This record gives sequence, C-alpha cells and structure tokens, in this order.
Amino acid sequence: MSSGDGQQSQALTKPTFSEVQASALVESVFGLKVSKIQPLPSYDDQNFHVCISRTKDTTDGPNEYVLKISNSESSKTPDLIEVQSHIIIFLRAAGFPTASVCRTKGDNITSLMSVDSGSEIKSYLVRLLTYLPGRPIAEIPISPQLLYEIGRVAAKLDKTLEKFHHPKLSSLHRENFIWNLKNVPLLEKYLYALGQNRNREMVEQVVQLFKDEVMTKLSHFRECINHGDLNDHNILIESSKSAFGDAVYQVSGILDFDDMSYGYYVFEVAITIMYMMIESKTPIQVGGHVLAGFESVVPLTPVERGALFLLVCSRFCQSLVLAAHSCQLYPENEEYLMITAKTGWKHLQQMFDMGQKAVEEIWFETAKSYESGNSM
Repeated sequence: MSSGDGQQSQALTKPTFSEVQASALVESVFGLKVSKIQPLPSYDDQNFHVCISRTKDTTDGPNEYVLKISNSESSKTPDLIEVQSHIIIFLRAAGFPTASVCRTKGDNITSLMSVDSGSEIKSYLVRLLTYLPGRPIAEIPISPQLLYEIGRVAAKLDKTLEKFHHPKLSSLHRENFIWNLKNVPLLEKYLYALGQNRNREMVEQVVQLFKDEVMTKLSHFRECINHGDLNDHNILIESSKSAFGDAVYQVSGILDFDDMSYGYYVFEVAITIMYMMIESKTPIQVGGHVLAGFESVVPLTPVERGALFLLVCSRFCQSLVLAAHSCQLYPENEEYLMITAKTGWKHLQQMFDMGQKAVEEIWFETAKSYESGNSM
C-alpha cells in the first residue's frame, strides 16, 4: 500500500509517467512490444496493466504484465526492492500464486530510470511482473470458508519465509517504516490530518494503549517476515464448483509485496483480520474464521492472542490516519485512498463500543468451533 519509510517528501516523489512513456519503458528495458497499456490504481507508486503483442521470436510466455514504477523515495532503497523481488520468486517456487518476475534485457530484475524533471534529475526503479488471474476479494461476497482459507495462506506464507535466505535480508528491518505495525506510535505526527473530533480521540486512545500494552510485549511475540498488506485488493480468488454444485473459492493470486518487513506472526493475522472486516456485512464475526485458518498452520501463544484485539484496532488507525494524510498529498487519488475509510471508522467504533472481552469471546469461540469440525 505504501513504500517510503518516511512520508514527508512523498508528495514530490510519485512517478507521473504517461502511457506512451510507460510503453516505451517496457520496450526499451524488457524488449517487449506493447499492444495495450492502462494505468492501475496505486497508493504512491505507479502501476500499469500491459498487454504485449507477440512476434515470431517471442511466441512463448505470458501476454499480460504489470509494470511497477517505484516512487523516487523507494527507488533509493534498491536492496529492499531486490529482496522483495527475490521473495516473490521464492514463494512462487514454493507453490504460492505469486507473479513471475521478468528479467530486463540485461538480465536484471530491476532497472533504474533517470528522468530530468527540469529542476532536478529523479530516478525510479522499474520492474515487470506477470499479471495474475482472478478477482480481488473486494468484488465478491466473502464466506467463512474463504476467510479460513485466507488466514491459512497468510500463516503458510510467513512460515515458508522462515526458509528464505538472501545476503541483503537485513534490508527488511525497516525501523521507521510507517506501515509496520510496530510503528503505531509514529502516527502521532499525522494526526493533524483528522482535525479535532471523535475519530481523533479514538486514535489517540489506541496509540496510548499500544504504547502501554503492546510495546512492552514485543519481545514475547515470535518474529517473522510479514507480507504486511494482505488487503481485499491484494488477494485474488477464482471459483470452482464443489461436488455439491456450489462455488468454492481458492486464492489465485497474492499481490503487492512492497510493504514487506520484519514483524511478528501475530501482526500478519491482525492485519489480515482488519482488511477482511472492511468488506464484511458482519465485521465482528470475521476475526474468528481468519484466526482459525491462521492457527491451523501457526497456533498463537496466549500472549499473542491477548494482543490481537488491540493490534486489529491499531491497524485500523494506521490505515485511516495515513489515508487522511495521503488525501492531502494526492487529492486526485481520494477515491482509491478512502476505500478503507468508508467503513473503517464505523468498524473501529463498533470494536471500541463492544470492548476487548466481548470481541475476543466471539473470535475465540468461532476459532474453537473449527477444532471440533463444526464450521467447515
């Protein structure tokens, strides 16, 4: 969803390539002839859906790609982007539905493009990934079966990455990365974007609780690499018919690894629960199904479970505060940026009104019901 580890200068750094320029990039850097190109929504980078026309020399391979142009802040951390790209390759080899990373004509996985903007020269990292099939979860009614499956995939992904090695792996220790759940206290400098109202008071309360109750327990959480952004637009699904004739959904694509960083298993499940709540008509019920799927692979410890409610609230706060902040930077992107905000404030308020004990009871009872096989 985001890329820069600090957002202060982001207003100046989002790439603004035209479709013609982006087509020229694909041809000059990757050697592919573009037949059609269209922009895709993006938080602070630039993405294009690219269709290529085959020549007699290039009859093999996919016809559809995503061109990713990182903002100029992110482009200053090529090691991080290289590691993220190698993780996508590693996960695909391990059987996950991630994209293939295309190599440049010079056999690299990224290329640095310099653009003279008049006042200065800016550099942007460019990558090309295969376009994955399927529909974003945001477009379909979400069932308990699918929530369980998404929880399971999230846990499997983090667990698989325990085996990932790379000489530049330390670049995933992104200390001031605003989207890492550990950095909820950093939200304080963006609160001005909310104005003075009930929403701001709620966020201030969550941040204080986070400092008091989560920061003190971090050493008790199990560390891992987090995808960090398993939201309803970054998970693609396809349906197949079950033996009974009803639709069964499988995860067919996992997108957007730009927010990857070192975190904790409990962060991944909290982030996933929060985003799955956004699309649900019964948001409080969601957590138990996602948790059950996650715990079928990685059972949480009592300390991790005890932090889950506050971590979900904290991710709501991150998403809502940073969307408000980004709307001031990029008013033209307001519709995309405010996807979460439409229902996010309402859900956060509901969690607050019900309180931790009542919400946990629903989540943990739902998760427990899977153990006896009642909910599948």
